Formats: sequence, C-alpha cells, structure tokens
Amino acid sequence: MEFSPFNNVVKRCLQGMEMEEKGKPEEASKLFLQGWHEATNDFEKFLAAHYVARHQKHVSDKLHWLETTLQFALKINDDAVKSAFPSLYLNIAKCYEDLNNAEKAKENFDLAMSYKYNPSDKGPFYHGTKANLQVGDLLTAGSNSNYKSELKMNHIYFTALVNGAGLAAALAKGDGNERVYIIEPTGNYENDPNLTDKKFPGNPTRSYRSEAPLKIVGEVTEWVKQTPEEIQKFREKLETNKGEIIN
Repeated sequence: MEFSPFNNVVKRCLQGMEMEEKGKPEEASKLFLQGWHEATNDFEKFLAAHYVARHQKHVSDKLHWLETTLQFALKINDDAVKSAFPSLYLNIAKCYEDLNNAEKAKENFDLAMSYKYNPSDKGPFYHGTKANLQVGDLLTAGSNSNYKSELKMNHIYFTALVNGAGLAAALAKGDGNERVYIIEPTGNYENDPNLTDKKFPGNPTRSYRSEAPLKIVGEVTEWVKQTPEEIQKFREKLETNKGEIIN
C-alpha cells in the first residue's frame, strides 16, 4: 500500500487540514467526511476515519471513529499503517479513561507501548538525489538540508517507497539528473520524526533516518514522476513552511 499525496482521499484530507489551519473546523469536518464517503479501500478508509475522529464533540463518538480507524488498520498488513498503532491505541485508551473504563484504558495503554518500540519495516530502501554515485559508495550525514540550506543535517534520510524517493530526487538541489538509489543502512535507523504522527497518522511515507552511513547497492530507473507543475507546488509549500526541522 503506497502512500501518495496525489491520491484523491489524501488530497481531501490535506484540504481539510488546510481549513483547520485557517480556523474553519466545520469546513474541515465536511472535507474529512467527504473523504470517508469517497474512500474505496481499507487504507483510504483508515486514513479518512482518523480525521473524522478528531472532529467529534463527544468522547463516545470519538471512540467510535477511532475504533473504526483501528478496524481498518488491522485489516492492512502494511508497515506504514503499523507505525500508526502506538498513537492510535493511546488515543483509544484516553477515550476509555475519560469514560471511566479503567480496564479497557489499561488494555489499550499496554497495546500502545507494545507497538512503540517494535519497528517492522525491512525495506527495500531508497534514497533520491541528483548526485552521480556508484554501487558501493556511502551516503553520510553532515550535508546541508535541501529545505533549509543553513541547516547541517545530523542524519541521512531514506524511504521504503520508490516513488517517494523519486519525489525527493525531483526536489533535491543541483542540476544533475534525478537518481534513485537502492540503499542498505549500515547501522540503526528510526522513523523520521519530522513526518511521523505529524499531519498523517504514523509514518505513511515510510520515511526513516540514520546517523550511520547508507550503502548504495543498486539503482532504479522506473518510478512515477510528477508533472513540473506538481513539483513546483511542492517547492512552494516547502518554501512557505514555517515548521522547525527536528535534527
């Protein structure tokens, strides 16, 4: 199940989040419900239900939608969805706590902790860039950020989604050709905290980072490429983003 910002339900959720940022919760709620009604598969229903849940005014209604989110998440054998389990079980536990159901609250708190330190993604992994590299080369931390040039990065970033790596290559600085390399981490890695449990639940882009080098073991030449207009829109969003990068 590949997360894509160009998916129609994802777009609807992004539109809803934009309304939230503008202080228009009713419009946001309508967009999330529209996404729910437009969803055609378990992943889209999982995603839309997550946003519908947070606009419920009563705890019992919020719990219903969170458990609906969980119901669809459990149907999907996908690492991107599994990364949402810690926060999902935690929010369910808090609802039971508010409803004075201590037994169900503890059960879900325990489930949240059991998933928190249990990464499951084993790749394959990719890194997108415009640099001309060879098999056997090492990608290391310490380069300046593509998004904030004054920031030197303490980690090297990668993803398990080839199309995500392709988008990163398109957005990377430089005049070279877009390249997507197959990489192997040489040390421990973690969910990218800049993306995990931020706008979307869990780590749907399957984005990771490591302080250890990444070894190039191959290259792919086929991935879904976006139009120049879509890439430009992404660049404009990055330029206007006021958020801090967790380094």
